[in-house]
Formats: sequence, C-alpha cells, structure tokens
Amino acid sequence: MMAAFEVSSDPARLDVDLVHRFLAEESSWARGIPRALLERALANSLCFGGYLDGNQVAFARVVTDRATFANMVDVFVLPGQRGRGYSKLLVESVLAHPDLQGLRRFTLATADAHGLYARFGFTPPSRPATLMERYYPDVYQRCR
Repeated sequence: MMAAFEVSSDPARLDVDLVHRFLAEESSWARGIPRALLERALANSLCFGGYLDGNQVAFARVVTDRATFANMVDVFVLPGQRGRGYSKLLVESVLAHPDLQGLRRFTLATADAHGLYARFGFTPPSRPATLMERYYPDVYQRCR
C-alpha cells in the first residue's frame, strides 16, 4: 500500500477543496480560514500534495524565499490515512525539494508532532530569546 503514495509539488494537482475543507473545518490552527485567503496563501507558497492512488490524502505548505529561509505550515494527513507512514514520506519529500536546499533556517511550529519532526533534525530553537512573533489565533473568525 505504501508504494502507491506519491508526493508532488505540482500546484495543478492540488485538491484545493479538500485542503480548504480540512484546514477550515478540521485543523486546530486554521479553523475558519476563508477560501480566498487560502488560495492567496497557496499561490504564494511552495505546496506539496500527498496522493494515494491519485487521490490527495496529505498536504504541506512551505513559505520560503527559496534561498535562505523556509517555514513549513499546514501539514496534515487525512484522519483515515494516519498511522501508515505518509507523514514521514511527506516531510521527507518536502525537505528533499531542490528549492529548499542550503537554507540557513528552516522553521515550523507544532503542537503535537515533535517526534515526527525531530527525526528530520528539527529541534527547539537554539536561542529562543531571540525569537519574537505576532500571533492572532482567532484572526480567521474576524475575517468574516
């Protein structure tokens, strides 16, 4: 079954309806994201779809300048397909992408998948005191 899983960064293959439905209705981090806002984010990011026998079952998006920095966001595998190693294959494919080589910094935020990302070399920030953020967790509810 694992052999049928394929990762592609071809934006034409993305099932935007599926990605929007998952992020807006099932994710804990992008609940309520408006479709138009997601489409703009997709257009300005390097996106990866994970496909099982041609049907999309996974997704990851990388915000990057393709030279020095990248931030991986919106990573998911559909609930019915979890536990089969697809998240590992997805992250492995993202990190192998030619446009994401030689970066000085590659970041991500996760609430519960630290073990997954640690196997690929992600660690807590070495100097957390230097990091700052502006974070608005309910921004999509205010967009309506």
